[in-house]
Amino acid sequence: MAPARTREELRSRHLHFDCPSGIAGDMALGALLDLGVPEAVVRAALARLPVGGYTLEVRPCLRKGLAGTDVKVRVGGGAGEGEGEGRGGDEHGDEGEHGGEHGHGHGHEGEHGHGHEGGHGHGHEGEHGHGHEGEHGHRHGHRRYAEIVELLGVLDVETRDVALRIFARIAEAESQRHAVPIADVSFHEVGAIDSIVDVVGTAAAVAWLAPSSVSATAVALGHGSVWTAHGRLPVPAPATLEILRAAGAPVVDGGVARELTTPTGAAILAALVGEWGELPAGVPVAIGYGAGDAELADRPNLVRAVVVERAAETAGSGAFELVEANVDDMSPELCEHAAERLFAAGAVDVWWTPATMKKGRPAFVLGVLCPATALDAVCAVALSETTTIGVRHAAVGRRVLDRRVETVTTAYGPVEVKLAMRAGAVVNVAPEYESCRKVARATGVPLKEIYAAAIVASRRDRG
Repeated sequence: MAPARTREELRSRHLHFDCPSGIAGDMALGALLDLGVPEAVVRAALARLPVGGYTLEVRPCLRKGLAGTDVKVRVGGGAGEGEGEGRGGDEHGDEGEHGGEHGHGHGHEGEHGHGHEGGHGHGHEGEHGHGHEGEHGHRHGHRRYAEIVELLGVLDVETRDVALRIFARIAEAESQRHAVPIADVSFHEVGAIDSIVDVVGTAAAVAWLAPSSVSATAVALGHGSVWTAHGRLPVPAPATLEILRAAGAPVVDGGVARELTTPTGAAILAALVGEWGELPAGVPVAIGYGAGDAELADRPNLVRAVVVERAAETAGSGAFELVEANVDDMSPELCEHAAERLFAAGAVDVWWTPATMKKGRPAFVLGVLCPATALDAVCAVALSETTTIGVRHAAVGRRVLDRRVETVTTAYGPVEVKLAMRAGAVVNVAPEYESCRKVARATGVPLKEIYAAAIVASRRDRG
């Protein structure tokens, strides 16, 4: 467990996830608690949900000698945080059959029925399944997406928005895989209380941290196969792969014959991460480790969360540099990789502008905005990752509005919108293009109508 830190020390910083052993919902929640998010924050959010029949266990653990936090959602038989007055839990009840034996082959929410044929639950056959019990097999009925959206309505706005973004990623993947409109998506495992607890708990922790930005490494997936309600399916699960594909996430096999990343874990990353790559430049403020249940042969079964004070966050409002370079002999295919490296070096914005150089030659002008403290690192990347032989830079001033992303519910489905604020007042609302496009494709409604509906929904939610 990380040393106790105040919210002021942790919030509004950069949040980074390392995923060499994959990620599941309970691992993400464990890492954030281990990082320093108060357990009371998570339990308070869960207490607002009108569901019960579970117990949330949070305890320290060791994985190959590395300390972390292990989170388990015990379903059936115990009073649950968030049980609500007079409201019993769902029909979960198979803990004796499924609980405690899973290795982080986290059963697949949204596709692997809780309580599968042949008694497999969610674990992989034999050696497979290396365990996130919070996403495993307790027999549950289906929950429609609309039910989950309604269920989350009791949460505070910040926690609800994060949770809706996570569930929206899963709904979009299910819609794509099963060729049904998002409104008609019916969840299997992901509607179960253990998965809802993981998502809402993680959302509450993220809302408390209020990160300025989020990044993650390539995501280890594992390989092999798993028994599901649909028969034997390959690992990674179809929903997991679709969620990460839609998010543009880099993935690796991970070299383990078991499931390393679940749909819930993938959806948490997809909903939060804006940058994919290694830990960005900055000062580590706090570190947390969230545990899977089983011991892996070659590595600790942990996901790591790091709060980083990036160079951009330590710089004053005017302590920025504009870096530019004219490039006329570089393949456009190299631009994306160069931009990723520049962001990792500390850039806050990167762009390419078409230009015409001598002899009428088409060219690009590379533009980079970075804090002054990251100038040397940014220039080094520009000189190594592009074909330019020189860069120019100048000090510039910068003023920005506070920003956050929230998910609004429209008649066509959930849509992410970005809010820009000054002194706490919203001064601009901008629907996120990719989110609107997914809904437009799924429903056949013109994109401009999705945009308009998202703006109206955002204003409605803010009263």
